[in-house]
Amino acid sequence: MTTALDHDSCYRAVASRDARFDGCFVTAVRTTGIYCRPSCPAITPRPGNVSFLPTAAAAQHAGYRACRRCLPDAAPGSPEWDLRGDLAARAVRLIADGVVERSGVAGLAADLGYSERQLNRVLTEQLGAGPLALARAHRAHTARLLLQTTALPVADVAFAAGFASVRQFNDTVREVFAVTPSVLRAEVARPRGDGAPPVAGVIRLRLPFRVPMDAGWTEWFLAGHALGGAESWCDGEYARTLALPHGSGVARVRLEPTHVALQLRLADLRDLGAAVTRVRRLLDLDADPVAVDAALTADPALAPSVAATPGIRVLGSVDGAEVLLRTVLGQQVSLAAARTAGTRLVAALGPPLAAPDGALTHLFPAAEVVAQRGHEVLTGPARRVATVIRVATALADGSLALHPGRDGTELRAELLALPGIGPWTADYVLMRVLGDPDVLLGTDLVLRQGVARLGLPRGARELAAHATRWSPWRSYAGMHLWKTELDARARTKETT
Repeated sequence: MTTALDHDSCYRAVASRDARFDGCFVTAVRTTGIYCRPSCPAITPRPGNVSFLPTAAAAQHAGYRACRRCLPDAAPGSPEWDLRGDLAARAVRLIADGVVERSGVAGLAADLGYSERQLNRVLTEQLGAGPLALARAHRAHTARLLLQTTALPVADVAFAAGFASVRQFNDTVREVFAVTPSVLRAEVARPRGDGAPPVAGVIRLRLPFRVPMDAGWTEWFLAGHALGGAESWCDGEYARTLALPHGSGVARVRLEPTHVALQLRLADLRDLGAAVTRVRRLLDLDADPVAVDAALTADPALAPSVAATPGIRVLGSVDGAEVLLRTVLGQQVSLAAARTAGTRLVAALGPPLAAPDGALTHLFPAAEVVAQRGHEVLTGPARRVATVIRVATALADGSLALHPGRDGTELRAELLALPGIGPWTADYVLMRVLGDPDVLLGTDLVLRQGVARLGLPRGARELAAHATRWSPWRSYAGMHLWKTELDARARTKETT
């Protein structure tokens, strides 16, 4: 049995073509054998002819093929995978990152700490499809992207998407989309990218998200934290290098009103799916801003900030180890000082790109390199340097694993067990690496100043008690509190 979806509620969303539910479930139409996203513009089928399934993989497993009009495989991901911290949600996050293609179901089960049999049972019961079917749906989506956005030969597309053979690729495309790969490619008059002329080695994509999205906060965060050499911000474009499973990559993003324009340059096209997933997690593109804003607006203290900044996002990460090392490196120093230290680390220890891409020259250094040579580069208090080396060593020897499939409670305990890491650092890592939407950094100085400006309770216990009304969106409430204080400082500076 799959996770129960209320038929009447889902049908109302489909009848109103409510795009907020795209990615939360799919509509399977028995009379046509097609599954669609809730906002599909086609004529709404009769209630008795439809069923609702939690994932595209479940629909494919049940014998339905994807609608080529609404492209349900291209819908934003469900915010449920971040809201939930159970086994199924953690497995979905890892499958989207391509773990099954790289390590098989055995590797996925090992990362999650479960047996293959138990993992398959849980995913089939809750999502209507096991790990292989979920990974197959992910490969089919990657294949369609490559077919319709690049001029790669079909055989190259097959292996880049993660298929073991061209025959397996052809069979899957025909089964999922009811046409051959060549027909699927011919259906678009031009690539479904950003409309710009094709450039050799570059893939252009449009990443959808649920509106609204506050671009100002996202752009400030990306620009304010960018490390020279590994990241850049220029003329409204954020760019960064990516350390991917099969090689390096460069991602360039531009925020548009209804989507993110993404340009990727990859050393190995097998990393396309992982790169897209990581950029989506970095920008929090699977969030449900309407649900978040509705919950936070119920608190009169936050309502003005929500009204002024609808759709604020909690920025995530493209690499868990990088976030942890940068967070420890920036403990108890200003943002500018943290950027300077991080930029120095990148220049000294980061692997250089084979060919520089504008201002991008290096990857962020691997934990193994920081553990061995960090003492040559790191400056500042000896205690902080020792903590950075200690954390890098734990990441390098495998005693600390950081990936989106980790259990939050277990990971927090492991982080706190490392000398030099306190609750703020552990909670910040959970918020950014696991995408936990319900973390309030109650001891953060800037956040507490925002609390004071809004007249909220200042005592730690009183604030924690008050913040329960923001659950399960306390991470987003924290962004509003940060922004309140930072905006006030900016106004004061302008006045001065």
